[in-house]
Amino acid sequence: LPLLWSERGRLTLAAVALQDHITRSVLVRNIPRNLPVSDASCGAAHVSRKHRNHNSRQSVICPEQTQGQEEREYVLDRGPPPLTLAQRMGLVAAPSRRLTAEEWAEVKTRSIQEGDSTQPCVICREEFRLQPQVLLSCSHVFHKVCLKSFEKFSGRKSCPMCRTEQYETRVIYDGARLYREKCAVRIQAFWRGYLVRKWYSNIKKYVPPKDQQLRRVFFEKKFQEMNDSLVQSCSTDVEAFLSDIDRSVASSHDILRRFNKYTSVSEMEEKDWLEAQEKAVQRGVQDCPICLNRLGSHNGSSKEDRNVLLLSCSHLFHEPCLQAFELFCHEVKPTCPLCRSHYAKMLVSN
Repeated sequence: LPLLWSERGRLTLAAVALQDHITRSVLVRNIPRNLPVSDASCGAAHVSRKHRNHNSRQSVICPEQTQGQEEREYVLDRGPPPLTLAQRMGLVAAPSRRLTAEEWAEVKTRSIQEGDSTQPCVICREEFRLQPQVLLSCSHVFHKVCLKSFEKFSGRKSCPMCRTEQYETRVIYDGARLYREKCAVRIQAFWRGYLVRKWYSNIKKYVPPKDQQLRRVFFEKKFQEMNDSLVQSCSTDVEAFLSDIDRSVASSHDILRRFNKYTSVSEMEEKDWLEAQEKAVQRGVQDCPICLNRLGSHNGSSKEDRNVLLLSCSHLFHEPCLQAFELFCHEVKPTCPLCRSHYAKMLVSN
């Protein structure tokens, strides 16, 4: 008889434990949410909603203050409920343990390798952009609102991709970060395009194109602009226009006079060359002033002689030495290495 009572007691305890487990895990989910509540609770709910709306407006007004808090990743699920009596007795399997920070890091790494954040949400088929994003413990990524709606209409907690049940969710911001980077790249591309188009439009005003027909159109347009500016200046102030022409003619004459003076050295007659040659003979110079070797010799080690050049200033040089000096000279028209005067040169016999 005691054995019978002990067996009945164990059965009764197991039945009570299973009923308690079913009540907590199944029946609580089906409790309707539209139950009548008291006025006090309605007032409290209204105050809480008003407080939440006020906080949301504050967060919208000052987004830069809460951006750091919004970017912080956190686990969305609440802590595991306490074990029921059936779970403690071993009649029902206990819930799995929560993932650690290292395991979440592995899950996120796997999700990044698969590129889930770069693809649209599987439920709504839209990009993540700046909308809240959740990462499941099975490494799949969805919109937070989409996953909540899926759980509501399916009536169970199951991954829409791999059908994993009793998963954990974590709020991440990989999609928002990628969207910001994409927006920054597009803004930079548009800005660079604007600068290039502006630079090209300015270049088109001054540099003629290579195509013959476009070149003709370019110069016709420039000539028309010059003609219009000329007519406009004549119609406004004739005296100022004529004075500008006089100044331009005077400056042109000055430039032409300087050019003739600069190039007059090269226009020497035969008698001038004879006078320069007589001065060189009277000076009696036997060595080249540049290489300090004897005029007409090749470094004293060969029988081949160098050509000798006579300058208009009556100085003598080896032809290779003077050519080398002209190559290293930075002036447009080189000067004599001795007297620093512009010269004309003539080849003379050794």
